[in-house]
Amino acid sequence: MVNVMGVDIGGTKIRLGIIDAAGKILYDEKIPTQFPLYPYLEENVLRILGDYPEVAAVGIGTHGFVDPKEGRIFFSTDALPGWSGTKVKEQLEAAAGIRVEVENDANCAALAEAKFGAAKGLDRVVCLTLGTGLGGGIIWDGKLLSGGPHGGAAELGHITLYPGGADCACGRKGCYEQYVSGTGIQRRIREAGLDITPLEMFQQAATDEHSQQLLEAFTYDLAIVISSLQAVFDMDSVVIGGGVSESAEYWWPQLLSQLKPLLLNPLDIQTAKFGNDAGVLGAALLVLEGK
Repeated sequence: MVNVMGVDIGGTKIRLGIIDAAGKILYDEKIPTQFPLYPYLEENVLRILGDYPEVAAVGIGTHGFVDPKEGRIFFSTDALPGWSGTKVKEQLEAAAGIRVEVENDANCAALAEAKFGAAKGLDRVVCLTLGTGLGGGIIWDGKLLSGGPHGGAAELGHITLYPGGADCACGRKGCYEQYVSGTGIQRRIREAGLDITPLEMFQQAATDEHSQQLLEAFTYDLAIVISSLQAVFDMDSVVIGGGVSESAEYWWPQLLSQLKPLLLNPLDIQTAKFGNDAGVLGAALLVLEGK
């Protein structure tokens, strides 16, 4: 049975795992993200490969705009300083002597959910990762939709929701991720003059008017996002993951209520199955099956 390495690179930690063809994680390690990033990544990949010489290939999921054909980082925000322009595939293949593939981390999560998780067996799936930002991954007729001349395909978080709205890290205003991400929710709480966490806001919404208004604004905006994407992709299912989804029990009924009158057709909506495992499993799938 073929074993591969999956690597999930985030702004604060890197997760490295050895995964078999059935999606079972055989080895799992988390290390803090350090900079400069590439030499640190190479050092740790080679260290683990030394202990697992049977590993046939390495798949890497990372924040940022990625050229999946060349395995190069087109653009990354300050979350990963110095990462933009890095030729990850070329350098790591030369160092490790095995195949390396690189993809956006939200795309990797979509692969995991479509192959092994909530959307298993479905042909058209939109995955939304509600974390610090809003990641998007699209499975189109069973294949990952990614790439583009600037690595920006499926960057769903940077579609405009409110023209002239809140400043976004991409340099524009009013992007989806400024309203339905953890960061966007925190901004709205702060603007409302409250000193609570998003989880506390969700928990208090049943008894506190201000929290209820914030919850309704969040679920309405997320419903607009989902219904707009349905008009483009006519997907079988939407899978919602990321840290915000961990509190879904408090806002899921409100989302479905807001969404019902906005949908063009019935749509399956699910929370992600794998949670924090999706990134490393999806990265492994880049080299288990190809993109």
